[in-house]
Amino acid sequence: MHRPSLRFFAVLGLLLGLALAQAPVQDLVLRVLLEEAKEATVGVNAHLRLSGYGDQNQPAASVKLGVSGAEVLVNGQPSGPWVEFQATDGLFTLEGKPYRGSLQAIAQSGKLLLINRVWLEDYLLGVVPGEVPRSFPAEVLRAQAILARTFALYRLNPRALYDICDDERCQVYLGYRAETPEHNAAVEATRGLIVSYGQQPITAVYHADSGGHTAASQEVWGGSVPYLIARPDPYSQSPKGTWGFTLSPQAVARQLVSQGLLIGDVQGLEVVQYTESGRVARLRVRGNLKSTDLVGPQATRFLRGLGLPSTRITLNGWNVTGFGVGHGVGMSQWGARGFALQGWDFRQILGYYYPGTFLSSFEVVEGLRERLLAAGYMPTQGVQSAAPFESLLSSLLGTAR
Repeated sequence: MHRPSLRFFAVLGLLLGLALAQAPVQDLVLRVLLEEAKEATVGVNAHLRLSGYGDQNQPAASVKLGVSGAEVLVNGQPSGPWVEFQATDGLFTLEGKPYRGSLQAIAQSGKLLLINRVWLEDYLLGVVPGEVPRSFPAEVLRAQAILARTFALYRLNPRALYDICDDERCQVYLGYRAETPEHNAAVEATRGLIVSYGQQPITAVYHADSGGHTAASQEVWGGSVPYLIARPDPYSQSPKGTWGFTLSPQAVARQLVSQGLLIGDVQGLEVVQYTESGRVARLRVRGNLKSTDLVGPQATRFLRGLGLPSTRITLNGWNVTGFGVGHGVGMSQWGARGFALQGWDFRQILGYYYPGTFLSSFEVVEGLRERLLAAGYMPTQGVQSAAPFESLLSSLLGTAR
């Protein structure tokens, strides 16, 4: 009997789930936490300097920032609970590293929160290079741009002082210097597009290499998500996709203690059960006092805490053979590369890794535009308009203190 191909399933996903909306493309201002520090150096050309004490036009300067109690210090001078630097050329540097947009410094708990306020589309120009190399096929870069945009939109939080961080805990954001023509083209080609489900941006998780089979969200985090399911990933073959690791009883004991588990001297490990995708579902750890079984997300946390690149593993005593890099849920970047080399475009790639979802403008998300405008994410005068954020900052800082 003829078996349907992977391409068939991707096309089916497109027919059933992916629809390109024709809503007008908009942009929004994102708040990215770059650093938490006691002091910092900011470089900026001619700029508008905004603070709780008023707004001033200033010439180009290298500015030393510090904090004293609830006030930001600018070159040693108290300047209120927050200060923002908006250069006329749209760029600034933080510790010598250039970024688009403006920099906002907020005094919080004896530290500075250094936050980049930047248009979402400009932010993506510094994110996509941090996630996939320019040598990857253009269709992978386009798929990655859409996922990064979706992830950022999902993380918007007007009740917090910032929306997203700049490292692997959120998305790797490298700033202006990392931009390349290939990555910029991918962002521009997909401008405004996100992946949605039920008129909401999806949980747009992705990873480097599935090791041959993606994981369902339930395997890794315990919650079932209809579009984050386990799927064969035959082309996910990265240079570090197969690896070895040697554990020690001491390291295992330390990780158990960090998870509140005491079993005495560790004597061995055994995989009792695997998930559908070949990841550890139940792990038994034997000690001289007792044995304990780690199940599902608890086992995932334990194994990743030991430094394993993934949980798609086999055990032989203390020796681990593993496959893949990352949690395994959603799009595999190396798997997407393989599909693109087979001729798939970004729509087919996203349709395969997130079945049942839709490709759309973020404005199809019900009521989103109105909520963004009300919260100040879409100021009518561009990034230079900080007015919608001033009342928000005042209320947030008052709540925090």
